[in-house]
Amino acid sequence: MTNLIMEKSNIHPSAVIHPSAQIGEGVIIGPNVVIGENVKIGNGTRIIANAYIEYAEIGENCTISPFSTIGSEPQDLGYKGESTKVVIGNETIIKENVTIHRGAACGDYTTRIGNKCLLMVGSHVAHNCVLADQVILANLVTLGGHVHVGFGAFVGGMSVFHQNIRIGDMAIISGFSASRQDILPYSKCDGRPAFPVGINVIAMKRRGVPQEIRTATNEAFKLLVSENYNTSQAIEKIKAEIPMNEYIENMIEFIQTSKRGVVLKSHKSGHRTLDNEE
Repeated sequence: MTNLIMEKSNIHPSAVIHPSAQIGEGVIIGPNVVIGENVKIGNGTRIIANAYIEYAEIGENCTISPFSTIGSEPQDLGYKGESTKVVIGNETIIKENVTIHRGAACGDYTTRIGNKCLLMVGSHVAHNCVLADQVILANLVTLGGHVHVGFGAFVGGMSVFHQNIRIGDMAIISGFSASRQDILPYSKCDGRPAFPVGINVIAMKRRGVPQEIRTATNEAFKLLVSENYNTSQAIEKIKAEIPMNEYIENMIEFIQTSKRGVVLKSHKSGHRTLDNEE
């Protein structure tokens, strides 16, 4: 550890830091932290006792809690030690016992976490996942490899998601859910497998979406989950009858670009749609 790093940051003497590590100003590194090869840590980030980090770029003003592991080798039998990494944005909070694996040797070789995310206790982000800004993973959420989680999504505790699926923007998923298919943007989902039961009105309100836009989006949602139409028919009806907005357009594009299919209807009967959001 160089004197320059010590001068710029508050580093406990028991921390182990690889010579290649780049430590920003005002960084706090607690007891028994291990910083391995190819690590960059942004200004003002706090790394609490017993965390382990390697092959990672971490932004500014993040918090890394005890016993979290960032950048360790992916759980991919095809991985042969290629140079891959984790990239984490600014102001993200990583709680205790979180694991974030670096990318496997495919795609852009990177696992990505956005700005202002919160990964709660024991959650797992596998290789090549992408989490957009302001994503929240509650306790013990498990994401398989290559999962993409959209802006502002909330995933309930102990939920499990198959590799290569997408969770749409501002979706909220109840605890103890699971899915092998994509989760519709702006939807509230529940069950195993998770299916949409309504629109996430609270998230839309908090982000300033006007009521008329919320209402139109809900009308489109009701057609998409209706037992009276298949998905193609529902989309045509939406385009013909409902004033389009960016949220409806995003839902339609999300469905049409899905590779694994989007969960729209439950294997059980009935949906709860937003008839009176107030």
